[in-house]
Amino acid sequence: MTTIYVGNLPFSATEDEVRGLFERHGKVESVKLVMDRETGRPRGFGFVDMSASDAQTAIQQTNGFQMGGRPLRVNEAQERPARAPRPSGGGGGGGGSGGGGPRRW
Repeated sequence: MTTIYVGNLPFSATEDEVRGLFERHGKVESVKLVMDRETGRPRGFGFVDMSASDAQTAIQQTNGFQMGGRPLRVNEAQERPARAPRPSGGGGGGGGSGGGGPRRW
């Protein structure tokens, strides 16, 4: 299975529309459009899962395709680099006074 990144989507695009576009080039396993956590509105990109052979054809055929007046940016999705772990301890000022900033005695 290959995950395809689809960027520069019109904000009005639906998962069904994206599925329909990619189904022209093979069997689509899943479509996921990314939404903003705070507003619930689309962020303008998403992911499509297809078999490796279908994915390569779909990428070639849909990259630059005009959807809603916008040229799509389509390529194989890359793994996100691992984030450095956050330090534990609750953050803040340190030293136990709860103050933050430098101490002035």
